[in-house]
Amino acid sequence: MLDLIEAGGWLMVPILVCSLVAATIIVERLLALRRARVLPERLVAILRLWAEQGLVGRRDVDSLPLDSPLGRIVAAGLSCRGRGREILRERVEDTGRHVVHELERFLNALGTIAAISPLLGLLGTVAGMIKIFRIVSVQGNSNFGLLSIGIAEALVTTAAGLAVAIPSLLFYRYFRARIDELVVRIEQETLELIDLLDAGAPESEQPDLPANIAASKERTP
Repeated sequence: MLDLIEAGGWLMVPILVCSLVAATIIVERLLALRRARVLPERLVAILRLWAEQGLVGRRDVDSLPLDSPLGRIVAAGLSCRGRGREILRERVEDTGRHVVHELERFLNALGTIAAISPLLGLLGTVAGMIKIFRIVSVQGNSNFGLLSIGIAEALVTTAAGLAVAIPSLLFYRYFRARIDELVVRIEQETLELIDLLDAGAPESEQPDLPANIAASKERTP
């Protein structure tokens, strides 16, 4: 492995950096975009129960798991309950945009790596070919040992760039599709929540916000 890196020349350094960054992003996003983290089963079950009953269960509010993307949206909706549908919808949509932005975090960087890695490999190929022509122009084409150095640099950097770009592009597309699926589910739950809260009792009849809802309201940008 070290021999291949050395054969690829100095352009192997940025390619290796891209590979490390891409691997870190892929692992982090695989953990962050798990359905259980974005759409906790208990939270979804409580929202479904509320939708079936047509009201918000006060005992369930105290135990809501709000440390999730969907939980932040639910907390924003509950904090604006009784203030009118327009205010409720605006608050939920604002929070939803922040949530979607967090779900897409680092994806632009991963897409950039998928785009520039083969270009770095191509640059290595060009550098290797230039080295070959310089050797031929000075010593002729009889010194195969020196010619192999340029050939190795051209081939190794190209292979390394593609080896980084291909999985980066595959995971970029996968994460995009995953986020689209999660966003659709979040939108479905959010619309039902808005209808439910808008059809609920007026603000004067609502209980005080539980501590977990109030704390989440303060943290929501």
